[in-house]
Amino acid sequence: MGEEAVHFSVADAKDCKQSAADVGDKTYVISRSDDDSKTSVVVKILDKLTQTWVVPTILGKQPPLTKSQSVIPVSDEKILVIEKGVPLNESIWFLEIDTPFVKQQRKIKGTEVVSWSKGVIGVGQKPVVISGPSGVGKGTLIAKLMKDYPSKFGFSVSHTTRSPREKEIDGVHYHFTERSKIEKDISEGKFLEFAHVHGNVYGTSIEAVESVTDEGKRCILDIDVQGARSVRASSLEAIFIFVCPPSFEELEKRLRARGTETEEQIQKRLRNARAELDQSNEPGLFDHLLVNDDLETCYENLKKLLSLDDDQEDSDDFFNKEGKGTASYSIVSKTDSEILLQSETNEAKNGAACLLALDLSSLSGGAPGRTRGLKIRSVNSF
Repeated sequence: MGEEAVHFSVADAKDCKQSAADVGDKTYVISRSDDDSKTSVVVKILDKLTQTWVVPTILGKQPPLTKSQSVIPVSDEKILVIEKGVPLNESIWFLEIDTPFVKQQRKIKGTEVVSWSKGVIGVGQKPVVISGPSGVGKGTLIAKLMKDYPSKFGFSVSHTTRSPREKEIDGVHYHFTERSKIEKDISEGKFLEFAHVHGNVYGTSIEAVESVTDEGKRCILDIDVQGARSVRASSLEAIFIFVCPPSFEELEKRLRARGTETEEQIQKRLRNARAELDQSNEPGLFDHLLVNDDLETCYENLKKLLSLDDDQEDSDDFFNKEGKGTASYSIVSKTDSEILLQSETNEAKNGAACLLALDLSSLSGGAPGRTRGLKIRSVNSF
């Protein structure tokens, strides 16, 4: 059936288990560590040439905390980790050990680095980046999308160091955070983009984008032009839309009508708006420009750009309908093109084992923290 999976577990005094995989001259050991404050995933690296251990900096959102996992290298860049005891869509993870992102972070930090990446079945629809100056109405357009298509779209909630305005709710409108905390997370590679705007730090975390994808929805990112430029330069493939006012005078009128800023703040926003409008014409930055003269007309044009009349079924619907998406799996073996997974639940009839083949030949990129393009098919049981 091909190369056997590298899979062994060793229980320690706290019944914590570990698994290991060999890649080149290194052995990567993954385990759980309990202390007085929290339980976490620990990664250690053994250099087989020098017989020395290294504890790397670990980036990305960690997998769910399960009692055991099975692991196998899929390339010189990644190790596949299947967490046991959780549904399929939560069990597929990759430990990135030498991807371009990891190499970049290793160079920046001057130390050994690894990064967790969640496996996503199917490529999915591209996230949508919507930018525009303050007062242009992009927030209203996003709210209408969320109301009309609640099962299709999820709003990426940005982080900010500014104080909440009246009626703003933490975790809903923004993740309000301290400057020291957001700067620490940015330095650890946890943010897709960030910018200093109006004296405060704004940013989109990788986790915020991941959480929308985890719900099977298309992520919407409401960010400024600086942020859009950062996302465009990243590995995230998205549709970039800039919303324009019909005139600068109309934009100023809308800003004053909000009644939430002082005159000094309004003038600052207007200066920034002029700069953003100029930058919106930068070649290769935005795919589409929408003029918000009439809200309903602009909204209809936005829906056309997003092809909302096309009904598409999620790539893993078949497995969810058949119950395979809720089963727990472990690695059985590996061939040149596929990895076989076997169900560990009692869902098969007459003692037959349920097998799935995980095709890794068409992996595509995504935001750091995600590995897209996984294809899964059923295999005849034995």
